[in-house]
Amino acid sequence: MKKAAALNTRRAPELLGMPGRGPATRKRWTTAGILCALALAASGCTPNPAPPDNKATEGGYPWHTNIVATTFWVGELFDPSADDGSQVMSTYDSGWMRNYGGCDGVMKSGKCETEKRTEANRYMPTGMTPKENPFYLDLPYDDVNDSKAFAERADVIPWANDPAYSGREQDKSFSYMKNQWVRIRKGNVECYGQIQDAGPGQYHDKDYVFGPDDARPANKEFNGAGMDVSPALNGCLGFEDVNGESDRVDWQFVSRDQVPAGPWLDIVTTSQVR
Repeated sequence: MKKAAALNTRRAPELLGMPGRGPATRKRWTTAGILCALALAASGCTPNPAPPDNKATEGGYPWHTNIVATTFWVGELFDPSADDGSQVMSTYDSGWMRNYGGCDGVMKSGKCETEKRTEANRYMPTGMTPKENPFYLDLPYDDVNDSKAFAERADVIPWANDPAYSGREQDKSFSYMKNQWVRIRKGNVECYGQIQDAGPGQYHDKDYVFGPDDARPANKEFNGAGMDVSPALNGCLGFEDVNGESDRVDWQFVSRDQVPAGPWLDIVTTSQVR
């Protein structure tokens, strides 16, 4: 979950980024696709279609566009005095760092720091082998520990009535959100990850997370960020900084059968609340 206090260099305003939706954005994506197609033989690049402007079409769930995404990582400690000031645990796993396999980065002077990830080693950390999927993220909806989200989760989470979830609305040992797959795009790059935490800044933002109208995140901290992504997703998506605040993405929920082959399937997390 994202930071509750501005204690490091990435806690700065970040209202910069990609252009908003509309004709100019669609033209930019189209141009990018043409350029990519022209370079296909040389680069192996495959252009992705532009995300729709608002309503759900491709994939069945709505797109959320031009969303600020910051980076977090298992083992990060940014504010020992805050309730959500550490990624040693997550909202769904009280022993997240232990169960993940350790620091998702490098230890420097006893502190877990992030590091640049590359395709050469499938975006894995260099100092350890994860026991869970390194392609993880959070969204601002904690359906277990936030009382409002827990009370309404069966009514607002779109897949709540699917066979794997139906009838478990009162089970606090079960999360409808944990392990859910998300498709994330930045420009023509598309990567996939699983939800493993909640945040940033808010924990029952149903209008943004599940709404059909591309609502803006309720969170006003961290430049209004609406998502935290792991170092693996940071590298896969080509973020400008390993720990920055200026990157914006489009994202969409997807079902497991819509997740294509890729490094995000090397290790798949299946554990529930613990």
